[in-house]
Amino acid sequence: MDIAVGDLITRKSYNHDTVFRVIDVSEAGVLLAGEDVRLIADASVCDVVKVDEALRVEMTEKSREAKDYAFRLFKQDYQLMKLKHTSRRINEERAFLLPAKVLHLDGDQNYLKKCIKVYQKLGIHVHGLYVKEQDMATVVGDLIEKISPDIVVITGHDSYSEKKGKPNELKAYRHTKDFVETVRAIRKIERHLDQLVIFAGACQSHFQSLIRAGANFASSPERVNIHALDPVYIAAKVCYTSFMDRVTPEDLIQHTLSKSEGIGGIETRGFFRTGMPLIEEPINDKTFTSSS
Repeated sequence: MDIAVGDLITRKSYNHDTVFRVIDVSEAGVLLAGEDVRLIADASVCDVVKVDEALRVEMTEKSREAKDYAFRLFKQDYQLMKLKHTSRRINEERAFLLPAKVLHLDGDQNYLKKCIKVYQKLGIHVHGLYVKEQDMATVVGDLIEKISPDIVVITGHDSYSEKKGKPNELKAYRHTKDFVETVRAIRKIERHLDQLVIFAGACQSHFQSLIRAGANFASSPERVNIHALDPVYIAAKVCYTSFMDRVTPEDLIQHTLSKSEGIGGIETRGFFRTGMPLIEEPINDKTFTSSS
């Protein structure tokens, strides 16, 4: 079978349960990245099957429905939060709304583009950069000094392999160690959990290690796959929660597609603030992406 980079495939040995995108082909086999989940995997060429057009259309429709549902859920919650903020004003003066600034480092360029589109739809100021997982710890310090974010998202791809070790051993995970080192590098700059909020992890990441390293929120408590957009909804929830309120894990997971099996964390104060007066002049503060 002729398999090339960019092809969508499924694996026979896993009963075609997940659709992957081929990201590398070698004599040893193929390297795969989940099309909608942040999972990376190896496979032999004889184990993979190309996705036919009918399945491709069905997969795209299901993915769109899931993303639309999560987005509608968040928008409803955002409207309630906005009403709560504005109702706190004692007088009738118009107020402007000031959410947080996000630094999003992603080990997958395609996922980064999808995430940036959702950030833009939600009106969130985001600096998004494509950085390989193993390079994140090296570059994150300078980026924080330059950008001064309120929230840092550290994500990409990960996976657990029982052939490499036990579930409590970091050597059994493809990129959890990289995420842990990145979180530690951030906490050397800002130790306070409410001054700089961190989400870290991808599919099947070692949740406990990421939380112990200093992440506020992380994946994956039950070592399950998480959706590509889950980190965005986590950041958005913190962005649009008032600084006088706290985000609890229970509040958070209802806005994710992976729920409590895939996402967990600790109580964290929000970042949303209001101010006045409202000036009817747009701020030239564009959401953008760049690559390292």
